[in-house]
Formats: sequence, structure tokens, C-alpha cells
Amino acid sequence: MAQNMRPPMGGMGRGMKGVVEKPQDFKGTTKKLIKNYLSQYKVALIIVILFAVGSTIFMVVGPKILGNATTEIFNGLVSKLSGGAGIDFGKIATILLSLLGLYMLSQIFSLVQGFTMTSVVQKITYKLRNDLAKKINKLPMHYFDTKTHGEVLSIITNDIDTLSQNLNQSVIQIITSICTIIGILVMMFSISWLMTLVSLIILPITVFILRKIVGKSQKYFTAQQDYLGHVNGQVEEIYGGHTVVKAFNGEKEAIEEFSKANKELYHSAWRSQFLSGLMHPLMNFIGNVGYVAVAILGGYLAIQGTITVGNIQSFIQYNKQFTHPIMQIAQVSAMIQSMIAAAERVFKFLEEPEEVPTIANPTSTKGLKGNIRFDHVQFGYDEDKIIIHDFCADVKEGQKIAIVGPTGAGKTTMVKLLMRFYDVNKGAILVDGHNVKDFDRGELRKMFGMVLQDTWLFNGSVKDNISYGKPDATDAEIIEAAKAAHVHHYIKTLPNGYDAIINEESSNISAGQKQLLTIARVILADPKILILDEATSSIDTRTEQQIQSAMDNLMKGRTSFIIAHRLSTIKNADLILVMDHGDIVEQGTHEELLAKKGFYEKLYDSQFEVEERIE
Repeated sequence: MAQNMRPPMGGMGRGMKGVVEKPQDFKGTTKKLIKNYLSQYKVALIIVILFAVGSTIFMVVGPKILGNATTEIFNGLVSKLSGGAGIDFGKIATILLSLLGLYMLSQIFSLVQGFTMTSVVQKITYKLRNDLAKKINKLPMHYFDTKTHGEVLSIITNDIDTLSQNLNQSVIQIITSICTIIGILVMMFSISWLMTLVSLIILPITVFILRKIVGKSQKYFTAQQDYLGHVNGQVEEIYGGHTVVKAFNGEKEAIEEFSKANKELYHSAWRSQFLSGLMHPLMNFIGNVGYVAVAILGGYLAIQGTITVGNIQSFIQYNKQFTHPIMQIAQVSAMIQSMIAAAERVFKFLEEPEEVPTIANPTSTKGLKGNIRFDHVQFGYDEDKIIIHDFCADVKEGQKIAIVGPTGAGKTTMVKLLMRFYDVNKGAILVDGHNVKDFDRGELRKMFGMVLQDTWLFNGSVKDNISYGKPDATDAEIIEAAKAAHVHHYIKTLPNGYDAIINEESSNISAGQKQLLTIARVILADPKILILDEATSSIDTRTEQQIQSAMDNLMKGRTSFIIAHRLSTIKNADLILVMDHGDIVEQGTHEELLAKKGFYEKLYDSQFEVEERIE
């Protein structure tokens, strides 16, 4: 449908996936997430926390017990060399069995907390998707005027997925990482406070190197995502217009443009991946230096008799594990930033002002005949930019009203005001003397049947698409409507007839047949007022002639508004309203307007030769 006098669409949407986004209100969004969603599952979250802590404790204690086994073996060997009893394999077996039991308990606790957290997150995701689905049907039309389809879809798909995945991973990861750090520190101090201090000296060096590398690589990651967007956009554009590229021999230019963008992507990706790849080798090097320092100090303390060999082994294991939860927290912090940014957009969408569908004591639509009066209507999509200045018209029941004018004259806007997709700034629109604002929006819109230039069919059977406006229609009624729209014969040629499936993009039927099916849908709904917005623009001349008589029969006894650029379709209208710049500049029948030799005649003559008109 042509969007006459409609404001430009909003921005191009958010950045590419991969760059960490920072929320504008981290604290406020986190509170909303906890209060509105997480707080409903307090018991489950307490179970998650307790079992995560338990799993971590059992895992952290393991190396210390394993060290005891090592000490027992070492002491046994020394004893045997001295002529003693040797290794006590029974005691070692008991230690190892207790260690195995701890690891099994840790795994069981981990499975319970993982299952519980996944269940909680999926329930929250389910609720959020439901809330979004309900919300999208309650938003006013002007919201979608300021947003692209991609932005809205991204909230419902990408942001929900990001929130779901990151919430599931981050909560568990934070709990286990913090517990692991505390547990390891406790175990390390219990073995040797001096060795622990030596190990902790490495920590600030590690953090410093990480910050430096991340700071350097971040700009290249940003550039990488930027150029990845360019490359993906170009591929999508060229693929979408593949026929045009071929027809105009644009393959060479397309390849050159792609190569240029791909080269930039290569350079930025190489730098970012190289710098990020440096992290692990450097971390390993620093860690190994730490292990050497700990091993030397441990050996010295063992000679002094202040520490056992098994404890040295346990300490080295703890020292090796200590940096992992720190790195995991660093990774989780990025996940949390991304998660809260996604949640912020979801909550912003859910908090958008809704279209009020009902009012107190609404006027009933029963018995209305379809007399419509536009009383000094003034409107603008933005209040400071009025586009309909002073629209006045009286339409009697059963009349066929044509609204014509150049693109941007305000034709479609008037129809949107009539159906209360928008409310007028000043003046009033009356249906049988009642202001449209006095009706429930849903009840008011049931009075209208609409056929648009941009057809909309959903993935489903032909029968379901025709009966969309009247779900309880019988097969006989559906067939009758299809015959009236001259599409019955076409449907019978389909493999499964009325049960044939229209695919998601409706690409398995022609544009003209799609339009005929939408006309059949309106015929079946049997509305009191018809709106045909460029209804035959996608139909060839022969098909247009076939349905014209059916449309004339359909419009008998109903108030009908026809918006058309093809003036040949509205010659027999009872009243033609000629619009220009938001106002009615002329009105009358086809013959009366031609006789005035004014604006309408110029429009008409621009489509037909004067000689043809005379004939």
C-alpha cells in the first residue's frame, strides 16, 4: 500500500553481533529483570545457588585429598627405603574412593543446578515471548512508523535469544567462579600463606596484560563487525537483485566492490584475531613462571619440613586453576553487558504506550448504515507538521466514493483516520452521527473490509487465507466468495484445490492471484464499508475487467471508498474527491469534474490521450 504523506522510517537498527553493547541503565534494567521475572522463581534460584556452591566445594576439595594420597605414597616409599612397612595401599584406596565420591557428588550437584537453571530461564523466555506477542498487537500504528521491521523483529528474536542464552550461562558461571576463587584461596592459605602470597603477585600482572590486549583488540573487533556488516549487506543486495545485475552486466563492478570490502574485513579480522590469540600464550607463560616460583619455594619449604610433598602438588594444582575463574568472570561480564542491553530493549518495547482499544460506555455499531461525515478534519503524523489541513466531505450510505490525487496527497491517510489507526488532531469523523472515538476500536474496524495494494497472505491453505476475516465460514460460503472474486477456477487448478498451501513468502502464486484471494477474503467477510486502496494495481487489464463487475455487485448497498491512481477504475463512482496537499481541491462525478477543466482533468489527461477520452 502506498504510504501517502507518511514520515520516514527510523534508523537502521543496532550494531552487528559480536561487539559488546553497554546498556544505558544497567542498574534499573537489572532491577526490572529481577523484580518482574526472576523473583517469581525464588525457590528454584535458591536451589541453583545452593547446588552450585555445593558442586564447587566438592570440586575444590579434590586436589587437597589427592595431595594426601601423594603424600602417603611418598612417605611409604621413604619408609620402604629405610626398611619400614612401605606403602599402605589400603589407606590410598580409601583416599581415592573418597575422592571419587566427592567428584560424583559434585557432578550430581552440577546436573541438578544446571537442570533447574535451564528450566527457570526457559520459563522466563516463554513468558517474555508471550508478553511481546501480546504487546505488538496493542501498539499504535505510529510506533511502527518510527521503526523498521528489522528493528522490531530483532527485539522479538535476537534480543530474546541473547537474553535467554546469556542468562542461563552467566548466572551459573558467576556463582561457580566466585565460589571457586574463594574456595581455592582458602585451600591455598590452608597449605601455605607464603606460597599463596607469591602466587597472588602474578594476579595484577595478568590483569594488566589482559586490559592492554583487550584495549588494543577491541577497536579491531569493532571494525571487523562493521565490515562484516558491509560484506553481508552487499551479498544480500546483490543476491536480491541478481537478475538486474545480470541484465546490466554489473558482475565485474559487484565483484570489485565485494573484493574491496572483503579485503578490509580480512585486515581488521586478522589484527583482532591475532591480538586475541596472544592472550592464551602470554597467560600460559606468566602462569608457568608462577609455577616455577611456587615449585622452588615449595621445594625449599619441604626441605625445611614445613610442608609435605602432596601439599606442594595440591598447591600447584590450585595455582593452575586460580586464573581460570578470573578469566571466566571477565568473559561473563561481557555476556552480562550484552544480556542487560538486550533486556533493556525488550523492556523498552514492553513499556511503549499502548493503543487504547476500549472506552467507557462505547457506542454500539449495530444498526449503523454507513453514513460518514468528515468534519473539518486536521491531522499530522507529527503535531508540528500538519498534512491534512481542513478536510470536509459528506458520504451517504451505499455511495461509491473515489479518492484521487497525486502521490503524497493524503489519500491513504484519510482511510487510516477513518479506521482509527490514528486519531485526528482537530475536527471529527462521524459514522451515522457518532464520533469514531466513541466506538471500541475493534468493533469499529469490524465494519470495514479492506483490500490493499500490498497483499498479505500467510503460510497456510487457500481456504484458511480466504476465511481469515470469518473463521466460521462454511466451505460453500468460501467457494461462493472465490467465484465472486473470479479466483475459483484458478484455485481448482492447484494440486490440492482449496487445501493447497501458500508458502511463507506467497511466492508460489502470482501477484494478481494474491490480490484476487484478498478480494475474496473481503467478499466473504461481508463488511458494511469497503476500502479499496489501489486494489487492482497488481492485476492485469483483462483480470481487472473480470473482477470489475463482481466488485460493483459487492459494493451495492455498501459505502465504498476507492483509492486509485488508475482513473479508468472510478468512472462510475457516485462522488470523486480530488485531493492535493491534504485538502479536497475538487469534488463531483467523473463527467462533472471533466467539465470543470481543472485539476482532475489534468490528472486524467496525463493517463489518457484527449482523443481517447472523447471517444
